[in-house]
Amino acid sequence: MKLTLTEPRYLKDSILIISELVNEVNLKFSKDKIELVAVDPATVAMIIFKLLSSAFSEYSVDKERTIGISLDAFTQILKRAKPTDILTLELDEEKNRLTISLKGTTVRTFKLGLLDIDEREQKIPNLKFTVKVATNTLLFTEAIEDMDIIADNLTFSVAQQNFFIQSEGTTSSGKVQISGDEETTIELSKEEDQSSRYSIEYLKKIIKASKLSNHVTLEFGQDYPLRAEYKVLDRLSLQFVLAPRIPND
Repeated sequence: MKLTLTEPRYLKDSILIISELVNEVNLKFSKDKIELVAVDPATVAMIIFKLLSSAFSEYSVDKERTIGISLDAFTQILKRAKPTDILTLELDEEKNRLTISLKGTTVRTFKLGLLDIDEREQKIPNLKFTVKVATNTLLFTEAIEDMDIIADNLTFSVAQQNFFIQSEGTTSSGKVQISGDEETTIELSKEEDQSSRYSIEYLKKIIKASKLSNHVTLEFGQDYPLRAEYKVLDRLSLQFVLAPRIPND
């Protein structure tokens, strides 16, 4: 198995973002992509990551493999990757290690010991959303940061082709309105207004994926999980499924 990336940020930035939520993952290598599905220890958020073979300059995987990785150790290595480096991954099955090479003005090689993560394969839930909002990541990120100064949770809602992000604390409240336009599209499958409440702590970790893409797709429903997807066409998809905060919590 040998994989080479001329743009290491696709792997580096994604793994650094994922490591904000989980510490250990099973990374699956198939003939057309690398993927992982993981749930944070509190079972509040699920991460679904796919890095397509088309993102690589060389992608040689002769058979499907799943390896366990400590993200703490992996991120320390990936942080050493410069934007101009060529990153290569190779699997040493005999020694149960992943070899990571960074080639720039020098060639740096790291060998990462693999883990035996004994957990059943995470199944992606079959969710049916009633709201879909596609918008600019900067608008979304700023809205979350605005509401972070109010409370520890916020509400997403849609009404009359407007997307509202609002929060209410003990002494103050705030609201951001994002209207449908060239940068923002809003789709509803039900006529009535929809709203759901989520943890700002988790959303602050999710919005770090804005460094991957200029657009984010948000799907939710009435008191329903949120799915946020950051996508780079023919390169990668990073999705988060976030459980709602129930009204009386």
